[in-house]
Amino acid sequence: MKVAVKGTSYCLNHVPEMAFHYGNTPYVERKTRGESEFLKELTSHLQSYAKAAAYAPNLAYIGAMTLGELERHPQPWLENLAAEPVRFGRFGEIMPEDEFLGLMDISDVFDIIWLEERFSAAVSEKLRKNPVIPETLLGRLEKGHTLQEIEREVSEKDALPLYFEGKVVGCSRKGHEIDECLEAYVLLENVACKAGGVLALLHLFRNTGLRPEEVDFVIECSEEAAGDMNQRGGGNFAKAVAEIAGCVNASGCDVRGFCAGPVNAVIAAGSQVAAGARKNCVVLAGGAVPKLFMNSRDHVKKGLPALEDCLGNFAILLGEEDGVSPVIRLDALGKHSVGAGAAPQAITSALVWEPLQKLGLGFNDVDKYAAELQNPEITLPAGAGDVPNANFKMIGALAVMKGQLEKSQIPEFVREKGIPGFVHTQGHIPSGVPFVGHACEWIKAGTIRRALIIGKGSLFLARMTNLSDGASFFIEPPEAVKPAQSVTKEDIQRLLLEALSEVASSLKAE
Repeated sequence: MKVAVKGTSYCLNHVPEMAFHYGNTPYVERKTRGESEFLKELTSHLQSYAKAAAYAPNLAYIGAMTLGELERHPQPWLENLAAEPVRFGRFGEIMPEDEFLGLMDISDVFDIIWLEERFSAAVSEKLRKNPVIPETLLGRLEKGHTLQEIEREVSEKDALPLYFEGKVVGCSRKGHEIDECLEAYVLLENVACKAGGVLALLHLFRNTGLRPEEVDFVIECSEEAAGDMNQRGGGNFAKAVAEIAGCVNASGCDVRGFCAGPVNAVIAAGSQVAAGARKNCVVLAGGAVPKLFMNSRDHVKKGLPALEDCLGNFAILLGEEDGVSPVIRLDALGKHSVGAGAAPQAITSALVWEPLQKLGLGFNDVDKYAAELQNPEITLPAGAGDVPNANFKMIGALAVMKGQLEKSQIPEFVREKGIPGFVHTQGHIPSGVPFVGHACEWIKAGTIRRALIIGKGSLFLARMTNLSDGASFFIEPPEAVKPAQSVTKEDIQRLLLEALSEVASSLKAE
């Protein structure tokens, strides 16, 4: 039971002003304490696009740098930027904030996003140069509104202003007078998430050659919830993204599980393909506006740039085995069951040791492990440690407990089997899936043979259960697909004669 990974895409949307105004940490600070000293100081810690597009972990995310190059790149990465900013990589792009606001307007179907007319015209010209955005989508970009109309919407109708270069260039409007699920902030989150998913899907088309009409099913796996007061999380981001991207033959649904969502979504999509229910399934996710500048208070205290200024997004195409594309094994999946327990050792055992046992493998039979790939330059200053490294140490410690590794070998195991954290703290985005693109390249090149992708989720955040969640899957090289042998008319005649001869012989014997 296997399914092929036919292609991937990974993009970032650099949105420092959206982060400053609507990232949850500064947003709550502003609502509760006004324009505090923290917020005043934060303005001087915003990164320019040029610096964000020259930052090594960002380049690794979009495929403008390999993970090997990232490991060899001088550290700290913050102080050793690339010589020139890079917008496009093998997997996707780093989109500037003004263009992303334009893409949000393109993705909006309920007149939620308003852009100022001159700003809209300028953005239209920029988006026209983007190789993945078709002319049909550019036609969706509104002509715009006057600044006076936008200011009136903000002052009188509770819209949220949108900024670029310190100026109001638009607004996010509310969708209902009293429905909290349709207030301007929630809709800003949702439209931004949707637009990120659209961008990732457009790059996936370019990377794979897949046509939009060839997509059968889309599963969206971010952490946002779309609905109204009667069904707060009814969905459906997947079909909303598919509609904008022109996937006229696709259906779709959303899968949620906090940071475990993407891995669960890949398993769900892969299972449909393997069962023959769908041919081409896409798993995708946009970014989370509230996670922007989540740790900015600590970054400001330590005199660092506020690094959490990008929305992350991705898309993965799953299809039938073709003998060329790396495959996901569906016969040895890891899962964190209800009764597994919440201790780190129990979670690691469920997601690593148990799937290894299903295949009769040991810890050293996996070339690379990928779990919680947060960039340590973001998390260390906030006191959260080097999260990927901690996971790899936990896997090494479990290998020691199972008698497959000496304690003294853990540092070497971590170096060989781990990968550097290179992903923004967008919750669901770092959880294993950013390595899928790199892993597929390494498998095709023969650099590695097997990788284990691990997703873990903190379900207790919703105040519904104290449980955590998790899932994992292996990626391996494909097996050669034997060509189907054609049967000629002569072959059929020969087989019939042989069958008649056998029948005649058996009758004589009777």
